[in-house]
Amino acid sequence: MIRVLIVDDQAMIRVGIRAILESQDDIAVVGEAENGRAGVDLYQRTRPDVVLMDVRMPVLDGLAAARALLGVERVEGHEPRVLMLTTFDLDDYIYEALRIGASGFLLKDGEPEDLVHAVRVVAAGEALLSPSVTRRLIETFVASRPRPADGSVALNGLTDREREVLRLIAQGMSNAEISATLFIAEQTTKTHVSRILHKLGLRDRVQAVVFGYECGLVTPGGG
Repeated sequence: MIRVLIVDDQAMIRVGIRAILESQDDIAVVGEAENGRAGVDLYQRTRPDVVLMDVRMPVLDGLAAARALLGVERVEGHEPRVLMLTTFDLDDYIYEALRIGASGFLLKDGEPEDLVHAVRVVAAGEALLSPSVTRRLIETFVASRPRPADGSVALNGLTDREREVLRLIAQGMSNAEISATLFIAEQTTKTHVSRILHKLGLRDRVQAVVFGYECGLVTPGGG
């Protein structure tokens, strides 16, 4: 059973999300919170598999709450998966959330099946990279920011093959697509991905995509 916590300051949104999720046999909503602070507190008591986190809320906004869950305040031994909810498809808050380790984001006006699919994907430990808007958002905000000096230094710790795999991850390719492109076994690709995330201290593929753009391995609008 996938345990979900809903954090949103709009009661009608919470009710709608709960109804959609609880219509599924494999998903249970373990709690609701109306602001980020209450969400962090409730997370520590319920330890859900997935947190659906609104971006803009009173008391503590979604970005600060996500940072608390994904950083030093997270419950040891229970890795939180945070899925951000937003009304806007290009939002600086969402970009920052992806940088700090959120597993993806959903638009509030999306289809119910998209919500259910996203919860299942994130609960399985994957990053929600499928919506094309995710890459567009990353490209938009990376293009307007200075390149971090430590990005190129971190790349020096990767082998040539690992750099190539990271570049393809940043372009949005799946493991199967990377394997076909490089003519290697999919298990080999999975091994490369795991080593890349470990060497760079990245949480998942979302952070790998952001890192690939920020360090200049992939350029906005290019490859």
